[in-house]
Amino acid sequence: MPTLLRKPGLVAGAAVLVTAALAGPTVPTGAARAETPVTDYTMTVETSGAGPEIADTMYGIFYEDINFAADGGLYAELVRNRSFEFGPVDNPSYTPMTAWTTAATGGASGSAEVVNDAGRLHENNRNYLRLDVDADRRGSAYGLTNSGYNTGIAVERGERYDFSVWARTDAGETPLVITLHDDSGSLTSRPLRRIVRGDGWARYTGTLTATRTSATGRLTVSAQGTGTVSLDMVSLFPRDTFKGRKNGLRKDLAEKIAALEPGFLRFPGGCLVNTGSHEAYEAPDWERRRSYQWKDTIGPVHERPANANFWGYNQTLGLGYYEYFLFAEDIGATPVPVVPALVTGCGENRATDDPELLRRHIQDTLDLIEFANGPVTSEWGAVRAEMGHPEPFGLTHLAVGNEENLPDEFFERFERFRAAIEAEYPDITVISNSGPDDTGAVFDRAWELNRQAGVDMVDEHYYNDPAWFLENNDRYDSYDRQGPAVFVGEYASRGNRFRNALAEAAYMTGLERNADIVRMASYAPLLANVDHVQWEPDLIWFDNDSSWGSANYEVQKLFMTNVGDRVVPSTASSTPQVSGPIGGAVGLSTWRTAVAYDDVRVTTPEGEVLLSDDFAGDAGQWSPLTGSGSWAVEDGAYVQRDVNAENTMVTAGSADWSDYDLEVTATKRDGSEGFLVAFGVKDTGNYYWWNLGGWNNTQSAVEKASSGAKNVLVADDTTIEPGRAYDLRVEVRGRQVTLFLDGKEWGSFTDDAVAEPFRQVVTRDERRGELVVKVVNAQDAAARTRIDLGDVRVRPTARMTMLSGDPDAVNTATSRPIRPRTSVLHGVDATFTHTFPPHSVTVLRIATQGR
Repeated sequence: MPTLLRKPGLVAGAAVLVTAALAGPTVPTGAARAETPVTDYTMTVETSGAGPEIADTMYGIFYEDINFAADGGLYAELVRNRSFEFGPVDNPSYTPMTAWTTAATGGASGSAEVVNDAGRLHENNRNYLRLDVDADRRGSAYGLTNSGYNTGIAVERGERYDFSVWARTDAGETPLVITLHDDSGSLTSRPLRRIVRGDGWARYTGTLTATRTSATGRLTVSAQGTGTVSLDMVSLFPRDTFKGRKNGLRKDLAEKIAALEPGFLRFPGGCLVNTGSHEAYEAPDWERRRSYQWKDTIGPVHERPANANFWGYNQTLGLGYYEYFLFAEDIGATPVPVVPALVTGCGENRATDDPELLRRHIQDTLDLIEFANGPVTSEWGAVRAEMGHPEPFGLTHLAVGNEENLPDEFFERFERFRAAIEAEYPDITVISNSGPDDTGAVFDRAWELNRQAGVDMVDEHYYNDPAWFLENNDRYDSYDRQGPAVFVGEYASRGNRFRNALAEAAYMTGLERNADIVRMASYAPLLANVDHVQWEPDLIWFDNDSSWGSANYEVQKLFMTNVGDRVVPSTASSTPQVSGPIGGAVGLSTWRTAVAYDDVRVTTPEGEVLLSDDFAGDAGQWSPLTGSGSWAVEDGAYVQRDVNAENTMVTAGSADWSDYDLEVTATKRDGSEGFLVAFGVKDTGNYYWWNLGGWNNTQSAVEKASSGAKNVLVADDTTIEPGRAYDLRVEVRGRQVTLFLDGKEWGSFTDDAVAEPFRQVVTRDERRGELVVKVVNAQDAAARTRIDLGDVRVRPTARMTMLSGDPDAVNTATSRPIRPRTSVLHGVDATFTHTFPPHSVTVLRIATQGR
């Protein structure tokens, strides 16, 4: 997507000289400098003080198979639907022949049928392809072509690609011809030929070497002669996988992850862990989705059952627990698997009460620990050794559950898991969680239970707008130091613009400052295929032949590769704040719901009428804000009729309004949610709304939209009944808002949190003898900062790495405006002044005496 990049550079007021070590942006002229506003700050570093130690696991990565992150992503397999297991249970548009088409040459004919019978390759591998072939003329062949992912199969000139297929024939011998090609012709110097012999399944392999680079390749597997040949597990892997591992990982993606130097790898989710059925596969149950269970994902790949992914596609499980453990080992990260607690989340919200099923999952978890750490003489340690890794993987942390909305039901089951694990493996840290949000009834109850039980660590998840991250830097300052440690397992500011990354960077200074309580933190999600996105923002984006880190990735990398060993206490002055009342127009909206609104009144506290509309005539006082929906005056009410439209907001009044009462009567006619009554409306991306009956009519909340991203300010479990008229009242007084439902107070909030754009944290790198100073300046003004390091002696130069740019800049496949610039900073002393550019993240590595 196109972005306007404002070139960063030195700013007026800098008292030190920067010598570029790498090519960087042009320094603005004096005239340009004068146009940049400057705010003065002071920063004091207590270099003789000692803050908390920083765990090696402070920052890590969270991997979930979402956005095609595994098949078509990190898992290097190039053939899509290699085992013909796709179906409507995965996605309504899927069939067993998804990504395949038949192909005939030289006048050949035949038929292709996917079958599911006792002749299958393996009990877990249900489907296979049966080809009836009539191709006995010279040069003729009949088979099928695979389209791969995205635009096709990507190959690079000179690289080798390993082909394999399981096959059998009733013709005694059947020649197979394997070609790799695109619309311009062959991508190899010659086809690969193999002879299938006999009616027993056997694996046939070979290697193709690309003679051209292409992102639109196709793989065709054709048979010659006559008769019936059966095929399964049609595979094409690049020889050059990450670390050269068989059944391995796509190199460019794995290398970008490894470059983060993560301290841990949390896997495999996420919502796919605790959604779907928790039952084992039984014959009648093969066509339904079930939760991710680790024993399905190990052993030979042709013996692993495919599963319907929670995110609406098929997962082959070729990337399984063994491969996750290997990947963690290869990148030096602590593995942190997540197992289901038999309480579903992510909108399903039900608990399994079958005691035998619970017992089995607890035993499966104990078996998982044995698989990771057990000796080769143990049952599951022997399985690991047989797969090629006799040495233990060194598992130390394990999470039970993910974002459960039923805290009591979850915790009852969690305690059973924890007791069993601690009895057999007392050195394993068992991680609990606090639900899907940063606050609210579920969060409070979950934390109460975790504290009472003395849980070691609690996993918190939250996705909020950038302002929230700027406002909540001190979130963990007041956490109980005697209670559980915190694992921030999923967080993001709902956007991949640089302004989002800046807000996250500012927040990370608070995580690091509280390293005694926040032991682990990971951005989420990690990966996104540009053509298959279920969730965004994401850290790393890719298509079939390229990948790139988002602006958020660059921030994470900068922090993760400059952590330090211990926090050094530091303080900084704050930014002057100008805060007025909540002001703006009023609005009415809907979300996949038909609603009738009537009797709208806006009055001042003194009773002056600013707006009154009973819709006896037209709706001339209202203007569409989003351009969606079907609004009309019907029977004296203003009705939005489209039950499929999302955010249909219409507005009335002035952006200058403040201190007013908004009253409206609302009736739900049809659809899945309730009412959206807006106030403080500035524009399409900045407003507040009272969302009654939201989230498929499961809860209600006031949400604040800031630059298009929303954050919940207050919430409860109110739901909306169709056909009933509700009287709604919103009282806005300064920055205090009180809401009334049918005359009773529903809730209130004061939106007075300070979004501080200037944040810092200082740590010490003991091995290098350096102070690591991280400074975030997330504002339009430059930050001219007097830095006082006390009486420490330092070298006069420091290494400086900086990210800066337009706050709306977005990294793409063809443009990377947000990237690190490395320089040498001169003039460093015990006290010195440096000006941090607008919209920047800066790391200074300052060597202390003797270095």
